[in-house]
Amino acid sequence: MEQLTPMMKQYLEQKDQYPDCILFFRLGDFYEMFFEDAVLAAKELEIALTGRDCGLEERAPMCGVPYHAAENYISKLIDKGYKVAICEQVEDPSAAKGIVKREVIKVITPGTVIDPSMLKEKENNYIMAALFHEEGIGISYADISTGDLRVTEFTGKNVFSNFLNEAVKINPREIIINQDSYEDLAVEREIRAVCSQTYITKFDSWAYKIDYGVKTLKNHFHLLSLEGLGLQDHSLCTGSAGALLTYLEQTHKKSINHLYKIQYYHTEDYMVLDKTTRKNLELTETMRDRSRKGSLLWVLDKTNTAMGARLLKQWIEEPLTRSRDIQQRLDAVEALKVDLLTREDLKEYLRETYDLERLVGRISYGNANGRDLIWLKSSLSMIPKIKILLNSFSCDALIEINDRMNTHQEVIQCIEDAIVDDPPISLKDGGIIKETYHPEIFNLREAITKGKSWIVNLETEEKQKTGIKSLKIGYNKVFGYYIEVTKSNLGLVPSHYIRKQTLANAERYITPELKEIESKILGAEERITELEYQIFTEVREKVSAHTEMIQKTAKAIAILDVLISFADISDRQNYTKPVINEDHLIHIQNGRHPVVEKMMSESYFIPNDTLLDCKDNRFTILTGPNMAGKSTYMRQVSLIVLMAQIGCFVPADAAVIGIVDRIFTRVGASDDLAQGQSTFMVEMSELANIINAATPKSLILLDEIGRGTSTYDGLSIAWAVVEYISSFEHLGARTLFATHYHELTELEGILEGVKNYCIAVKEKGDDIIFLRKIIRGGADQSYGIQVAKLAGVSEKIVNRAKQILYQLEANDINKRNQGQDIKESEIALTKDEQLDLFHYHTDQIVSELLKIDVLNTTPLEAMNHLHRLLNMAKDCR
Repeated sequence: MEQLTPMMKQYLEQKDQYPDCILFFRLGDFYEMFFEDAVLAAKELEIALTGRDCGLEERAPMCGVPYHAAENYISKLIDKGYKVAICEQVEDPSAAKGIVKREVIKVITPGTVIDPSMLKEKENNYIMAALFHEEGIGISYADISTGDLRVTEFTGKNVFSNFLNEAVKINPREIIINQDSYEDLAVEREIRAVCSQTYITKFDSWAYKIDYGVKTLKNHFHLLSLEGLGLQDHSLCTGSAGALLTYLEQTHKKSINHLYKIQYYHTEDYMVLDKTTRKNLELTETMRDRSRKGSLLWVLDKTNTAMGARLLKQWIEEPLTRSRDIQQRLDAVEALKVDLLTREDLKEYLRETYDLERLVGRISYGNANGRDLIWLKSSLSMIPKIKILLNSFSCDALIEINDRMNTHQEVIQCIEDAIVDDPPISLKDGGIIKETYHPEIFNLREAITKGKSWIVNLETEEKQKTGIKSLKIGYNKVFGYYIEVTKSNLGLVPSHYIRKQTLANAERYITPELKEIESKILGAEERITELEYQIFTEVREKVSAHTEMIQKTAKAIAILDVLISFADISDRQNYTKPVINEDHLIHIQNGRHPVVEKMMSESYFIPNDTLLDCKDNRFTILTGPNMAGKSTYMRQVSLIVLMAQIGCFVPADAAVIGIVDRIFTRVGASDDLAQGQSTFMVEMSELANIINAATPKSLILLDEIGRGTSTYDGLSIAWAVVEYISSFEHLGARTLFATHYHELTELEGILEGVKNYCIAVKEKGDDIIFLRKIIRGGADQSYGIQVAKLAGVSEKIVNRAKQILYQLEANDINKRNQGQDIKESEIALTKDEQLDLFHYHTDQIVSELLKIDVLNTTPLEAMNHLHRLLNMAKDCR
């Protein structure tokens, strides 16, 4: 350390304080990185790795990026899951004694990003703090770009499982957990398994102390107690929220007062959807390529603002379970759907509304520029027009939205008076404040304008006095204003000209008169830039004082935007208003899959009915061939239920939806190689989770349970599952159960509440046509070979499969026990065609044994029989 240069010592002192960050160290016009940071950053950013003398024998690895382009490089590092600490000069170099003082002014982490270039416009960027405690788990999460802050906690049974489900729903970019609660890696591994893109940080345990959390929340919200926040009985999330606010203050090193409200929510107010269900239903992205197109969000998103788009995604992620709240949304959608003209006018005003949530967030944080304020002004100018249109509606939700919106005339007027209509992006170059706003700005601009005219006049006068027609007056930042004369005219230069600079083809001079004009111009420019920045920050502070009210208005606009989006899509796609009930009845008439229907632009989607309740129709066994549409139908039912509970109309002729507290899906098969689990193990793990977590109010979708093991094992498991779930003694939940085990259709009439349905098909010779219609009754075969043929499998393979199937069916022990007479010639196959897997020769031996009449066989005949069977057995080897 003693050998290091002063600058490198300063770098390492700052780096020691932020060991988990890549340190951007400001040197002149660059941010430099050294040692391990440089090696890492050079690789991740694909920039040159160089070196710098640091006082040691070897040069220190170094790389750097221009400060004016740093945001792009920081964004790349954040996307890769790194933290970045920004170390700036915090004193004027001209006044510094020795090395310029530097300090870290902010830390940027995946969850604390506020720069628009690093954020996705239509998605929230959440950071979560989780407190793992012996009494349970408390969580708090915030999007500091919008000011959202929510908390909840988990106690009792299945605490960690419930936490993971909530983490999947929130999908935070970053989770901070208390250091001392879980020393082993199991918790971190479980979190990463469900939130693979989340950055996990272990934070100081003292920040999670309940007492510290109480104190932190009181100070932040300026309260004497937590009763006003509704947290007096929720100590776990209080500790979590205290840690979160502390972490945000430590990273941002500025006020986070725009987090003005904390909302405690009960998880039972929202439908529970685990990771598997969210993935299978493709709510916000598709399974195959994780694209937005093809998801439910893609279908429903007709929003006109970024705020509305983010809220729509949130609503899809957490459907409601309280009928009153659902009904209010549905009534609002109905009112907007009916009034097309007003809806179109509202959409026009919403299109003119910028992202108020993030605008006011940047203003409160002190990052907003002049254009941000102009965008805020133009957006708020739409509010009075929106409020006038909303006055025509009488439903509760739209009245409440209207009441929550303020016209913000004071904010609009403040910006209108101070900020020019087209301000520059930079705050340090002037030209932001209207000259009528402040008398000194008017005078200074006049001085600058006159000064420039003085320069033009002086140049004309000097040309006339000296007779040098090529004489010109110029300016640069190093020398200021100067008079330039070409070398061919140097003999005409007056004696009072003072030489300033020699060029290859010219000389530059100054005069006392020119220096006086320069002093007035530059002094005015420097002063006006300083004054405009000062005035702008004052205006920004005035606007920032209205943060809370603007955020309330922004939230109201977002809700209105989503409701209009629901009304729009319902009108276009002929969706119907569902009837919400608490009686467990799900009755859908001519229901359609919202995504598949939209993707089928050139063909007609076949609608189907659904009847589920907790009485005679609580368990549907669905049979039929592959590719016929069983999985589509099951997903369709769950999406219709989910759409109803987010407050949207549904794709059906009519729908009665009994509120569902949880949706579970076991659809499709896949390995989990990362966890070392086979397809069957994954299937059984997911099934176990469903059985343990489901309630009588849940909706369960099960597809091909038991297919990952032997036929009889699989059938036994599937049979037992049907018995368990359909039984009120154990569960009694509403269930759709798709299977190829046709034996299960025998359970209708044996188990109460079990009903058989199948996918209708039409046979045409050896081919089948899928009718996509769900009908009562069970299928008697799976048509697997016909499906293989439709899929393009070789005709030779298909024909061979038919032979083998005929052979297996003919030799089925059940058929033999029923006394069916099978002629050997009907199943005879040549020796070359036989597959040892099916033990055809062994079956022949058994058949021969069964033909022997033991009681009427002589010893010689018995020896002949035995000899013949021994020869047959040798052929089996």
